[in-house]
Amino acid sequence: MKTLYLNLLFLFIGSGVALGQDNTIQATISGAVTDDQKKPLDYATVALFNQADSTLVKSAITDAFGKFRFLQINPGNYYIKSSLMGYSTSKSALFKVDAKNINITLQDLRLSSGSKDLSEVKITSARPLFERKTDKLVMNVENSSLMTGSTALEVLQKAPGVTVDQNDNISMQGKQGVLIQIDGKQTYMSNADVSNLLRSMQSSQIESIELITNPSAKYEASGNSGIINIKTRKSKNGGTNGNVSGTLGYGKNLNENASLNLNHRSEKINLFGNYNFGGTKRNQTMTIDRISGQEAAKTYFAQSSRDVRKNNSNNFKAGMDIFLNKNNTLGILFSGYANTSNDMMDNNTWIGRSFLQPDSAVLARNLIKSDYQNYAYNLNYKSVLDTSGQEITVDLDYSRYHSGDDANYINRFIYANGGELKPTSFLRNQSPSRIDIKAFKVDYTLPLSKTLKLETGIKSSAVETDNNFIAEELKESQWQNDPLRSNQFIYDENVNAAYFNLSKQFKTTSIQLGLRAEQTNSKGNSITENKITKRSYLDFFPSVFINQTLTKDQTIGISYSRRIDRPSYDALNPFVYYLDQYTYNQGNPFLNPQYTHNFEANYTLKRYSLSLNYSLVKDVITEVLLPNEEKKALFQTNANLAENIVYGANLNIPVNIFKWWQTNNNLNVFHLKFNTPDLAGKPLNTSKTSFVIKSQHTFIINPDLNAELSARYESPLEYGTLTIGERHSFDIGMSKSLMDKKINIKLALSDVFNTQVTRLGSTYPGLSYQLNQKNETRVARITFSYKFGKNELKPARRRATGVEEEKGRMKN
Repeated sequence: MKTLYLNLLFLFIGSGVALGQDNTIQATISGAVTDDQKKPLDYATVALFNQADSTLVKSAITDAFGKFRFLQINPGNYYIKSSLMGYSTSKSALFKVDAKNINITLQDLRLSSGSKDLSEVKITSARPLFERKTDKLVMNVENSSLMTGSTALEVLQKAPGVTVDQNDNISMQGKQGVLIQIDGKQTYMSNADVSNLLRSMQSSQIESIELITNPSAKYEASGNSGIINIKTRKSKNGGTNGNVSGTLGYGKNLNENASLNLNHRSEKINLFGNYNFGGTKRNQTMTIDRISGQEAAKTYFAQSSRDVRKNNSNNFKAGMDIFLNKNNTLGILFSGYANTSNDMMDNNTWIGRSFLQPDSAVLARNLIKSDYQNYAYNLNYKSVLDTSGQEITVDLDYSRYHSGDDANYINRFIYANGGELKPTSFLRNQSPSRIDIKAFKVDYTLPLSKTLKLETGIKSSAVETDNNFIAEELKESQWQNDPLRSNQFIYDENVNAAYFNLSKQFKTTSIQLGLRAEQTNSKGNSITENKITKRSYLDFFPSVFINQTLTKDQTIGISYSRRIDRPSYDALNPFVYYLDQYTYNQGNPFLNPQYTHNFEANYTLKRYSLSLNYSLVKDVITEVLLPNEEKKALFQTNANLAENIVYGANLNIPVNIFKWWQTNNNLNVFHLKFNTPDLAGKPLNTSKTSFVIKSQHTFIINPDLNAELSARYESPLEYGTLTIGERHSFDIGMSKSLMDKKINIKLALSDVFNTQVTRLGSTYPGLSYQLNQKNETRVARITFSYKFGKNELKPARRRATGVEEEKGRMKN
């Protein structure tokens, strides 16, 4: 199969070279940019202008040797301007392109140091919090005081169209199944492990977040509702530079965070690294009122719990880019995290014939110690094959993930008057888990002409997981294995993929056609239960994008893509995890992948945008809460529901009310419909329209001081077997810069009125419960950061490895 993919790749390359031959005579213009001492300046901006009307024709960035080149320039009269922050602007003499001048080399453009002028100028502009681009919405995090001291998971809740539920499941435009990427790299983790990672990642590590609702064939086919790409901060300065920051936060507990970023760049090498430590302690309270049984024999359960969780997180990254020459770069990247957590939960369940008259209770204390470790290694190579934009990138990845939970459960059984009902139960679990991921990826870009481009590539990944759940019970002062709850589950998966994208640019219309093929082989082996589930399937995922420019300020576009979401590794594991004997979580080894047809139409007027979307999901993987009538218990699992239909609209309105008051307002309206003929013996049909409103405001008090506020409202919705009540919150923040912006101090208060509460109910026929969950969301934070080193702008190379989708499916 891999040989077939390589043959396909070479076929694409060969056909592209043949098609790319262009006999039209057009000019090549080259030159260099230097400073006062005639030393080359890299990353200077160079712009080519038409003399007749001073319109911009093309722009470029100089390479490490200060050189630039413009290709396929039509006959005419031109001039060039070059600029770089900290230097004056330089303009070339006029020159002519005709049949006699098709290879033009210009005199060096010399930029003089402008430090004296810059000291007299106050630069007040900054990137806006939100930027609408052709295929995505970008949220710029690093300059926001509202985001200061927050975790990445908390930052995501402020992104337009994104919601995070009580179990940290991330939805976009009302749909779960988001693929999370870090710097364009697949995380290869399940939802729960991604949540752990995002909880340990601080906002100080994040530069921006990209929201891609309908990805092309170049991206992994997974991600029912699209892709969220978190771009981490990297220094853009040459020489040696970096920044250090620290945050203190207080809600009901004291939380701290510290980070260090370092970068050293020279002509031949770029070294970079960062380290982030976070220590948090958070409270969570939860109540569940539930009725079990039929009318004549109902049992009432009133459950209340308090959980105190302490986390210590250590995130780190180190890498090196070696510039072999101006066209070839070799990169090495090491990243990972080592996190620990301690949970202490008291869970009391009162049982009786009514909520007001209980006759017995189960008093549970759960003590859980966890550790999570992930180490990822990446070797990458990029080669620019010619000056037309032909390039190839190669990634080799290996990632190893380990987690371990040690849990102790103490259950007391009492009568309502406090007398002992039966002896206290002592249980403990150990659940070591290991995941190994190997991946190989090649991407190739070939411009076939000035307006036609081919992208193609192949990828192969292999994932091996081993989960061992060891349950024991204390009997007669001896710990004894509990075979009914113990289990070992091994899961292996291999995915081979190939894709191509063909894009054509007409005068006012752009079209992109793509096709991705993914062949999957998987084997789930529950060793203890002697259950083996094997699957092998080949799928094709087409995509179409059409964009039309109506006027200078107006564009419209339509797109379609087919996508897949495979079950997370832990969702396939048939383990049973108990909160107490009446509340537990159970895996499902018989889950099938879900398939989605995504349609989207969008309209952009200047900075305003409106998108309409429709999705049809078959065999939708859904987290459900169901009753176990025999045990009178409530349990959570994942199930395939027959169909999920989603249609909605997303409106984004940025408004500058005054020069000093900028806002971004987002309205996301969506209709969710689930139906399945048989879920645990009963049909399920739900249908409801919901909406989310988010409004962000920035107040520029002076060039070095600004304030922000954010408001969010989520209406009630129905998702599978869950009804979810309304949620709303209000955040404020302020940012002050000192010492020519080298020092920054930020203050923030999240959930000012402490209103963020999750309320759940049931849509499942015959099941009645009401769950209320309150996390520690009102937290005040202060952050101090300091930048040091050179200030010459030289962007560091950002690497995207090939193991993001697989990491996105690891789960605790």
